[in-house]
Amino acid sequence: MLREVLVAKLHNLVITEANLEYQGSIGLDSSWLEKAGIFPYEKVQVYNITNGERFETYIIPEAKGSRRVSLNGAAARKGSVGDRIIVAVYGLVEAEQIKGWKANLLIFDGRENILLEER
Repeated sequence: MLREVLVAKLHNLVITEANLEYQGSIGLDSSWLEKAGIFPYEKVQVYNITNGERFETYIIPEAKGSRRVSLNGAAARKGSVGDRIIVAVYGLVEAEQIKGWKANLLIFDGRENILLEER
């Protein structure tokens, strides 16, 4: 049996830009994606800590070291610059793999600096 589990989470990011006139998605610094094991164009869930909005979209890689968190297209209506968010990726694993499972977690300080990295 397959079970759905958290694979990676970027916690306490802050939206740095929102662009309604774009083809949709969330842009994130590529260095964070690499550290968390998240792939460009992978489906993610976004939870807006500030306003309670929740939505699904896909990742667009931003330049390494840019520290950008951009909501684009329709997603730009779900948050504003300065809002705190969580980005989560889930995946399917065999039930036997769940014992001892650890997600990749990056916890940010609200200024796009990584405070804690767990695997």
